[in-house]
Amino acid sequence: MRHTELLLTILVLMFTRTSETCTSRFNITAVRGEPFYLRYCSSGSERKDETVAIRWYKGSGPHARTELRSSSSPRISLRDYVLEFWPVELEDSGSYFFQMGNNTHEWKLNVIGKSKHSCFAEKQLISKTVEVQKSLHINCKHSYYEELAHRISLYKNCEKMENNKNPVLQKNAEFEDQGYYTCVFFVPYNGNLFNVTKTFNVTVVGDRSKIIPVLLGPKVNHVKVELGKDVELNCSALANEKDAVYWNVWEENGKEPNVHEENITRTRYVTPDGKLYASRILRIENINEKNLNFSYNCAVASEGGTDTISFVLVKKEDMVDIPGYVFTRGMIVAVLISVVVVCLVVIGVIYRVDLALFYRHFMRKDETLTDGKTYDAFVSYLKECGPENGEEHTFAVEILPRVLEKHFGYKLCIFERDVVPGGAIVDEIHSLIEKSRRLIIVLSKSYMSNEVRYELESGLHEALVERKIKIILIEFTPVSDFTFFPQSLQLLKSHRVLKWNADKPPSYNSRFWKNLLYLMPAKMVKPCGAESEVLPVLSRS
Repeated sequence: MRHTELLLTILVLMFTRTSETCTSRFNITAVRGEPFYLRYCSSGSERKDETVAIRWYKGSGPHARTELRSSSSPRISLRDYVLEFWPVELEDSGSYFFQMGNNTHEWKLNVIGKSKHSCFAEKQLISKTVEVQKSLHINCKHSYYEELAHRISLYKNCEKMENNKNPVLQKNAEFEDQGYYTCVFFVPYNGNLFNVTKTFNVTVVGDRSKIIPVLLGPKVNHVKVELGKDVELNCSALANEKDAVYWNVWEENGKEPNVHEENITRTRYVTPDGKLYASRILRIENINEKNLNFSYNCAVASEGGTDTISFVLVKKEDMVDIPGYVFTRGMIVAVLISVVVVCLVVIGVIYRVDLALFYRHFMRKDETLTDGKTYDAFVSYLKECGPENGEEHTFAVEILPRVLEKHFGYKLCIFERDVVPGGAIVDEIHSLIEKSRRLIIVLSKSYMSNEVRYELESGLHEALVERKIKIILIEFTPVSDFTFFPQSLQLLKSHRVLKWNADKPPSYNSRFWKNLLYLMPAKMVKPCGAESEVLPVLSRS
């Protein structure tokens, strides 16, 4: 029976491994005691030459390497582009190298342990936030080990969930659903059964679509009217779907005959959380003395509270002739003031970035202290580092961190450096974008032809719909045609786009970096004087 199980496992391995996604990140974290793999990212045009040997190495010193073989350890399995650990242990931490001919690729592996009283590693969590009564969906998927698993189970807070034959959780979220959900994949190998875990940290928050209704405008409005004329008083409110908006126009001896309350009109505001504008018009015909200096009150009411504003009709005064000399002097003063204002506006427009940066520094302004975000910016860039796009990759993963992090003190989130492996990449990228204050997009002609569409769409959703992040566009190479980008990105193109000149990289005090700092969140930075004031020129192939 055991031999049959082993044969089936090997067949599944041979059938499925050829289509698995590769390991593209440089820094990788794995959990001790669980199976783990590294897979070389081969391009579509790169075909294996049977005469070229594939070798795997582990770094054993600053410049020394030790070749790995299947006989090196019973826990290690080598299969062409794939290096597997059954399981991975703490001593496996270090640098690993894949070599095929003249092509060499390196990874840095960090193996972490679990707590004795926990079924998951706290550094390998996938955050998920759900509103109460909204859909809570947890599906146990793993791109590499799912088809190899003997069975899959779902645990909550390290306790197996009852009646969970299918490891999928789909329900309307309640506050008691908050907790840690761990998917456990039981994978057989060489007669042993190994566990691969994937844990979601689910946070249930209150219904954010409900708001406290508020009427728009001053609490008391004085409206100038003429006797015998008509007037319409517009009462507008930001309210929920079922909130009531009404006028209090009744007097002790009954309602005024010339006062008419129109039906309520509702205009939905373009947000996903159900907010809308509601307005109700009070029409007063043939205004008389009785209507003057009387308070017409408008109110909006809901379960969350009530808000009221007042409109008072006052008689419009007759126009009085102004003496000629007063008018002339007033016009001269108005012209001089206008000229001064125009000059100040022109100066402000030309030097608005310098003035804004000076104001931030002088006021020691820091908007990152209380927003709960982890990163100042998430960098979206072309992930593949090939001969045709090596400069763009270098700019994103080397020059930007060197200037913004080391010189100006910001904290960036870079995919190859900061994304933890082993989890759901889509959920993890969405979580990291939510934790960032800005989304920096390094644009190029080949940007949208690579696997960055989800980063772009997620960031645009946060920017245009949730209003929780701002987008900064850096045009690394000239892009004349933006039609293949999402329409929402085209709307942002004329507002936040910076152009990088790779032939003449600017100094830290240049206009490019000033504009980038202006678009970044206000933060107390400490420039490093030891850094070179001019960046190196990127070589062009």
